[in-house]
Amino acid sequence: MKEMADAAGISKSLLFHYFHNKKELYMFLWDKCAEITIEFLTKYSCYGQKNLFESMERGVRAKMEMIRLYPDMASFTIKAFYERDAEISAAVRESYHKYLNLKADKTLFNMNPEQFMEGLDIPMMDRDMYLASEGYLWEMVQRGNLDMQEMEKGFTKLMNFWKSIYLQKG
Repeated sequence: MKEMADAAGISKSLLFHYFHNKKELYMFLWDKCAEITIEFLTKYSCYGQKNLFESMERGVRAKMEMIRLYPDMASFTIKAFYERDAEISAAVRESYHKYLNLKADKTLFNMNPEQFMEGLDIPMMDRDMYLASEGYLWEMVQRGNLDMQEMEKGFTKLMNFWKSIYLQKG
């Protein structure tokens, strides 16, 4: 809190006037970042696509543009998602799922199931890709000093792998 107050050129007590504790500040910033993210994902037409991987690729492009424009915001959201303070972590994850359910979950239901391998459990595939993405992101955060270009390449590689195993051949 002191570092933020110093960076903003205000007193720590003034910061506590608006945010009574670290959790309130985190959640205010988290929600603002989520709103901006949804704006970018909407602008890049990520929602409502019939092709899952087209939607995901648009999402990566939108997020990379956000990272280029707002690198500190990107760093904050990734670190907040993996915050070690249990109370903050729980609140961030609850908020994350609220925003995810707001738009992204509905996108899965718009997908054309004929694009996937016959008999594929699509909700299981979605869960698999979500967990793999989260694990990849966690690994990148643990390394420290986030390299956004490396992260983009890694996600592209993951998507190409998923396409090779989940999409219909031919």
